[in-house]
Amino acid sequence: MEELHKRVIKRSGEEVDFDLHKIVNAINAANEETDKLHQMNPYQIKAVAENVADKIAGMTHAIHVEDIQDIVETSIMEMRGYEVAQKYVRYRYKRELSRKSNTTDNGILALIDQLNEEVKQENSNKNPVINSTQRDYMAGEVSKDLTMRILLPEEIVKAHEEGIIHFHDSDYFAQKEHNCDLINLEDMLQNGTVISETMIEKPHSFFTACNVTTQIVAQVASNQYGGQSFTLSHLAPFVDISRQKIRKAVIEERTECGDSLDEEIVNKVVEKRLRTEVQSGIQTIQYQLITLMTCNGQAPFVTMFMYLDEVPEGQTRDDLALIIEEALRQRMQGVKNEKGIWITPAFPKLIYVLDEDNITEDSKYWYLTRLAAECTAKRMVPDYISAKVMRQLKKGDVYPCMGCRSFPTVEDSQRNPDGSRKYYGRFNQGVVTINLVDVACSSEGDMEKFWDILEERLELCHRALRCRHERLLGTTSDVAPILWQHGALARLKKGETIDKLLFNGYSTISLGYAGLCEMCVRMLGKTHTSPEGQKFALEVMQKLNDKCNEWKAAENISYSVYGTPMESTTYKFAKCLQKRFGVIPGVTDKNYITNSYHVHVTEHIDAFSKLKFEAEFQKLSPGGAISYVEVPNLQNNIEAVLSVMKFIYDNIVYAELNTKSDYCEHCGYDGEIKIITEPNGKLVWECPNCGCRDQEQLFVARRTCGYIGTQFWNQGRTQEIRDRVLHMSNSTFQEASELAHQN
Repeated sequence: MEELHKRVIKRSGEEVDFDLHKIVNAINAANEETDKLHQMNPYQIKAVAENVADKIAGMTHAIHVEDIQDIVETSIMEMRGYEVAQKYVRYRYKRELSRKSNTTDNGILALIDQLNEEVKQENSNKNPVINSTQRDYMAGEVSKDLTMRILLPEEIVKAHEEGIIHFHDSDYFAQKEHNCDLINLEDMLQNGTVISETMIEKPHSFFTACNVTTQIVAQVASNQYGGQSFTLSHLAPFVDISRQKIRKAVIEERTECGDSLDEEIVNKVVEKRLRTEVQSGIQTIQYQLITLMTCNGQAPFVTMFMYLDEVPEGQTRDDLALIIEEALRQRMQGVKNEKGIWITPAFPKLIYVLDEDNITEDSKYWYLTRLAAECTAKRMVPDYISAKVMRQLKKGDVYPCMGCRSFPTVEDSQRNPDGSRKYYGRFNQGVVTINLVDVACSSEGDMEKFWDILEERLELCHRALRCRHERLLGTTSDVAPILWQHGALARLKKGETIDKLLFNGYSTISLGYAGLCEMCVRMLGKTHTSPEGQKFALEVMQKLNDKCNEWKAAENISYSVYGTPMESTTYKFAKCLQKRFGVIPGVTDKNYITNSYHVHVTEHIDAFSKLKFEAEFQKLSPGGAISYVEVPNLQNNIEAVLSVMKFIYDNIVYAELNTKSDYCEHCGYDGEIKIITEPNGKLVWECPNCGCRDQEQLFVARRTCGYIGTQFWNQGRTQEIRDRVLHMSNSTFQEASELAHQN
């Protein structure tokens, strides 16, 4: 028999090469247990094995071991080996009972031995080899086991396992942890906080404020599982505190030495020392945040927000500009890896807000915008928020997300002492995502049936979200003092529950969605970029929002529609769809499905048209979403970057440019590392200069879900990255720029 190159997903999650001999051995074992009168002869067994191999060879995706066993059963029956098939089924059943008795044990052992492909590359910023990550994954396996066997209703577990919905972060559900945070850093720095039972008073310098900030971020990250954000504007007041402190010291020094106290000279010395302190403070934030390791085996998933108009005009705003400038310059430089090579760090993520005072060449802070463009071209960040468009959609407010994309909703019920709406200190309770592709496939293209099934699935998501909410109810503030007692999210008393923070708009809870593009292809035969597809897709999006508003009105819980990032879920959903519905061209024929509302990665569309189109869907994702354009190396074409940034300002709330930032340590190549396909169908990364495929020597940074990933990805996400087409090239920039002006 000719050797078949195919990948098989074992129950442990490990991906291995298909081995036909194992099939033959299993059939022989069942055959030997059958009475001689009803046994199959060697030619029949060979025919069964060849039939199985032929069916598997025709599949375009990695196949699960359970699917192979189903094919074996069918093939034996087709050969009229009914008694042998019966023995084979009995053997499978016994093995299944044996496995069920220790599934958690097997899962943990697979993690320790680094065999589980899905979990091993489930998070592109967690190194699965190191002890702290494995410890977190082991705890996660226990939590998943408890969650799926005991804590969740059977209907939700079944829907999750079949890929009808995705119950996110089940590995943290048992511990009553929540998702994302928007840290109230101002409260903690100005009024003091407590870290590990130690009082931290208001800092007396900018450098100390930066140091305290990193400690706060690390503590917060160890008490929740999602992303978190803080704003540099909360650090800005400490620049002048340092300025006055330095001025006093300079005057004392010069007086003791008998030097001139000329105001101009003193100011020059003070500002020079102040810049050095700002540089040290920002360096502390950058290096401590990427070298700190939280209890879940990774650097904190943290975002720094850069918005000049958050502080009053004058000295404080100029000081904030100084901080932003330093943060951009240091990020552009990058950090050195263990070999001393300057590379792109994943964190902290940066968000730069575009507004009237920095968007045109003659505006006061244009120099910062140009610096941001240079930083994006080299290091993939910052990402951009349009203050202009955000004000239109958020009742005049501009504020950061609670991580990479999860935004607090606008709530008139939540106010600061000065009467403004409150955003800092709010958080997200968790996410459940609906697989829209499955809704479309289940309806078999029947539109009336589609809306009925969508209604049912949304109610299933609602019940799952209620489980998330109710799991948090009754949680006392003592479980995470940094969050609930000492200012990051609230200042509750010891023993007080967090219940009041789960209602009335203080926190959000997210209805995620995935595969809007493939949904349209299955229902209409065309993507959502077609006029008919766009109309249908927007109707579906409106339905999601209507349901969230309905639930919110009835329960006083802030349900919100959220453009799910789907880091590993994209692969899981694809596998489940293929198993349930087979391979449908343009719908289930990839090892991934499209994130939220995004234009399919293979669809050719220019950057400006893509952003303009996706802006309509961002309006219907109030709980969070981010758009991107895929671009080549633009370090020598900053004007192209600036053109996209200006277009973002005029058209869309939140977007990013996906540039490339790779390095091969084996040969020193600093161009784009490519993805190639091995004979067995597995996708691997390879240096185009020297052919190196050793992931230990390849540094690859790619935007996957808003955050930058640097630890490689599962096969589904890797295929999605490989399939991405450019939305802008240096050669077509002029043409695209003209199109932008037309739009």
